[in-house]
Amino acid sequence: MKAARMALLVIAVAVLAVIAIAAVAPGLLAGQDPLQVDVRSTLLPPSAEHLFGTDQSGRDVYARVIHGAARSVGVGLLATAIAVGIGLVIGSISGSAPRALDAGFMRLNDVLMAFPEFLIALVVVAILGPGPVNVAIAVTLAAIPVYVRLARVQTRTLRLAEHVEAARILGVPRVRAFTRHVLPAVLGSLSVLATIGVGSSILAAAGLSFLGLGPTEPTPEWGLMLAGGRNVLGQAWWVSVFPGVAITLTVMAVTVVGRILRASAEGRRA
Repeated sequence: MKAARMALLVIAVAVLAVIAIAAVAPGLLAGQDPLQVDVRSTLLPPSAEHLFGTDQSGRDVYARVIHGAARSVGVGLLATAIAVGIGLVIGSISGSAPRALDAGFMRLNDVLMAFPEFLIALVVVAILGPGPVNVAIAVTLAAIPVYVRLARVQTRTLRLAEHVEAARILGVPRVRAFTRHVLPAVLGSLSVLATIGVGSSILAAAGLSFLGLGPTEPTPEWGLMLAGGRNVLGQAWWVSVFPGVAITLTVMAVTVVGRILRASAEGRRA
């Protein structure tokens, strides 16, 4: 089982490495211009010249998938990072607050967690309006409640731990003991959960773009590319399939890494 898990982890890391190169330096993987239109080469099937074929405007789908990694993955990473930061602050405050204030925080958080993240993001975009910035804000706000709950639970547990109590007995100020011994451990737990949350954020952002609430044409973005190819799926499946494969592989790879890290962390605690 350990060997199988290690092999799965290696494959997932390799996929994420390719995605990272595509996001940081797309020119290393694709030399074509993702925005170049060629009306004489519309809807060409995959070939040696166009690995993933071309779309309705004759643009190279492979180049658009590679260049779309930065925007699609970037939204997921940024939204998760901000959500973790906000969740850490709110959860830590709630876990250290008096019982009445803590109960108020958690009841509101429970209401938000009762709804799927994508539904919350959809409501936020409906209020703020469409656009790539609003999509990023919506995905961030939708992801916060789960981090708030974990941070609150970890804070309430760790602030009563023996080493924290020992630090207080030795005269360490309460705030310093909290920031030195509690916050780092809480952030570590949130970081493990965030590796899985990145996949959910990428999927939510792609879903909003698919619905036409994110970037607009001709921006290379995976969800938008999926939407652009749905009307020609019968005659040119490659226009939608390859962006969909990119989303699927990225989310699966991130989830695999996150679950293995979480299992390792739980094993160490046990």
